[in-house]
Amino acid sequence: MDFAWLIQSLLNGLSIGSVYAVFALGYTLVFSILGIINFAHGAVFTLGAYLTYALAVGRFGINGLLSDLALPFSLPFFPALLVGALLSGLAGMAVERLAFRPLRQRGADPLLALVSSLGVALIVVNLIQYLVGAEIYSFPSDIFGDLPMAVIFSVGGKPVAVRTIQIILFGASLIMLAGLGWFIGRTRGGKALRATAENADTASLLGISVNRFILGTFFISGLLGGLSGTLIGVSFGIAGPYFGVSYGLKGLAVIVLGGLGSIPGAVAGGLVIGLGEAFLPPDMSSYKEAVAFVLLFAILLVRPQGLFGSRLEQKV
Repeated sequence: MDFAWLIQSLLNGLSIGSVYAVFALGYTLVFSILGIINFAHGAVFTLGAYLTYALAVGRFGINGLLSDLALPFSLPFFPALLVGALLSGLAGMAVERLAFRPLRQRGADPLLALVSSLGVALIVVNLIQYLVGAEIYSFPSDIFGDLPMAVIFSVGGKPVAVRTIQIILFGASLIMLAGLGWFIGRTRGGKALRATAENADTASLLGISVNRFILGTFFISGLLGGLSGTLIGVSFGIAGPYFGVSYGLKGLAVIVLGGLGSIPGAVAGGLVIGLGEAFLPPDMSSYKEAVAFVLLFAILLVRPQGLFGSRLEQKV
């Protein structure tokens, strides 16, 4: 057995799977509050990657309305990552105000909000393409400053590389997951958020500002989406304005596999899919995008509610 390949695949799977988990948590938070999938989440994912690129590199590409536009400043990567994530959080709030709140206030069917979020996603993606073009954006190789590209060690006489981006992927994801867990489980705001998710009408009667907490949920969701978009973009490149579409579908697979509305399920689902992709044999790498849906199909056959989902009791 090739232990070097096993260890390398494990490292790759944990790093990318942790980012899938962070991205999927953005879907999960909104679904747990409103019971609706926010299809604009993939567009915020894309927006976060472009915002961080602009802040870190200080310029745009050669196409689009902003072609060759240079910013008067550029930030080191980690401050740019933080600012880009915060701006993505604000974009998430804008999605809530535009696509969800007006329909919710009118008591519209939830399906209309889902369609509305899809419309906002298409607007955002096409606006990005209009502004910055459709070419691939790659972060500079020295984006992390003086940090080495990778640390290489030997297992059984074969090299195993731990890339710097993998450490950053896993570390940033772990910080976000731990911070979100602390906020939801230990703070008054988190308890109010859980109460809103359990029953918004009851929470309102208890004095909780439901609209404010829903808006805050979209901010957190957008922040998680923008952060994960940047981390994926740094690792693989930003493959144009629509690169969030495929990851958006993968994020949906993660939350369904883990169990709709379950935070532990989103984390577990992301890691399962990340490890599944990483352990795919090299000669089958062209099928990597299908791994998430094959695993989803296989698990749902055995457990239709997902790994951590609860079975719904139907009353008749």
